[in-house]
Amino acid sequence: MLGLRLQQAHPCPSTSISVSLSSMTVDSRRSSGLFSEDTAPTTPAPWISAHCDGGARGNPGPAGYGAVLTDASGHILAELSEFLGNRTNNFAEYSGLLGCLQWTLDNGYKALRVVSDSELMVKQIQGKYKVNSPDLRPLWQEARNRIAQLDRFEITHALRHKNKDADRLANEAMDRGTGRTPSKAGAPGPASGTRDSTPPPKPATPTMLRGFTRDGVVHLLGNTTLPDGIFVKVIPE
Repeated sequence: MLGLRLQQAHPCPSTSISVSLSSMTVDSRRSSGLFSEDTAPTTPAPWISAHCDGGARGNPGPAGYGAVLTDASGHILAELSEFLGNRTNNFAEYSGLLGCLQWTLDNGYKALRVVSDSELMVKQIQGKYKVNSPDLRPLWQEARNRIAQLDRFEITHALRHKNKDADRLANEAMDRGTGRTPSKAGAPGPASGTRDSTPPPKPATPTMLRGFTRDGVVHLLGNTTLPDGIFVKVIPE
């Protein structure tokens, strides 16, 4: 107990007065007057917004995420774009969310609104869907841990065409990781996930190749080879 002890001026050695301060509580939210009973109004942390997207070419395959963070006036605060190696589409989506959360915390912001075109991830974060995948569970938990460090947080789902800038940055990340020439600025890149994937252009004159399987591997006849990364259609005979 904190006490304030006042010694009387006369020389009586056996008399003193003690004033106890143990019952006083100081609330950091009150006004500058230490003993004021009025609570000063608190200003909510300003919102910033993040559009994020992740994708994988092959699912699993070369993966990346992109994100655009803006302030309340719509001014761009940051653009994120990271190649993730060979990962699944859902892993890339969660990585985009985690990247936005970490940037927000690192830069001192306390209120974040996230827009994502991954309905699965959005509803898992909202608690509407269970997280059954053992690969996604640690990512979901880490996202919840970072969200808990914010004062306010919201996440909503949007269709892909409303998430174009984040999609572009995700594709730029995958382009860098695979050595592919980046798409032109403002133009949509290759598909950023199998959920609404656009197949690569078909050759003008499709070629029929023949082969056989051994131990689950297709061996082409005639010493024919195919470049890496193309899609093929196999029809058993």
